[in-house]
Amino acid sequence: MDISIVVVSWNTKNFLVECIESIISTTKKYAYEIIVVDNASSDGSPDEIKEHYPQVLLIQNESNLGFAKANNIGIMMKSTGRYVCLINSDVKVLPECLDTICDYLDSNPSIGLLGPTIFNSDRTLQPSCRKLPSLWTTLCSALGLDKMFLRSNFYSGEQMLFFKHDKIIDVGALSGCFLVARRSAIDSVGFLDEDFFMYSEDVDWCKRFHRLKWRVVFYPEAKAIHYGGGSSANARLKFFIERERALLQYWKKHFGCAYARIHLLMRLLHYGIRVLGGSMLWIVIYSKRRMYGSKIIKNFTCLRFLLRYSNPKS
Repeated sequence: MDISIVVVSWNTKNFLVECIESIISTTKKYAYEIIVVDNASSDGSPDEIKEHYPQVLLIQNESNLGFAKANNIGIMMKSTGRYVCLINSDVKVLPECLDTICDYLDSNPSIGLLGPTIFNSDRTLQPSCRKLPSLWTTLCSALGLDKMFLRSNFYSGEQMLFFKHDKIIDVGALSGCFLVARRSAIDSVGFLDEDFFMYSEDVDWCKRFHRLKWRVVFYPEAKAIHYGGGSSANARLKFFIERERALLQYWKKHFGCAYARIHLLMRLLHYGIRVLGGSMLWIVIYSKRRMYGSKIIKNFTCLRFLLRYSNPKS
């Protein structure tokens, strides 16, 4: 088997069907297997797979085990490919994507982890390259320097907004919505860290690949669409909180409690600025109150969580 494609699903039946169909219709050159790991969906996803896709290997978890653990179950229990592809259920693979990736990985054995070009549903670019987190990138994001200096690498923060995603480059981290890992690299690096329930497990994995001198590469010749919010749309505010929790967990793991505390203070600054600024815009710009109101709720929810996190006795 050339490539094992692991798709974790939680209540995303329609997206999941489109994802599977796109893999089947676009992958022609290499032998592949599709492994769906269902996190106790209640929308009929498992029955849909059983009825219409008997060739898909289905693993049904009795509860929602989170993204990292579910992917690990798919990799460890069923996968046999020399490459392992982790794809979100709300991703549509575009023509020749996986074939092109396998071609490139076969020619570049130093690459341990690779990610393709990702588009939004309207075919606009969805930035998928990241720098690994640092106090400087966190501060740039908090102060909005990444948005003020869009063409600057120095002030870009983690998001690399200056990069046009138009050439092959080695990067710090890749978006976890679509990752292809070399089996031999996984054997040395290890699986996803299951302590991360959702979010930051991709950044953590990339950092561990770097640590063992495997290249992490963005490869623009391969392309896919990520609709975004397939699972998180079911409980969006909760997932914003989970993202902040995972970031703090990442900082504690790799930098220790002292640096995690500094990161926490910078995130408080980040959301404090946005709650204040958004409130002022909500008052001044009446025609956009709905948009600003939504952003205020999101930013205030994260701010409140971080304040409680910093003072657990309150």
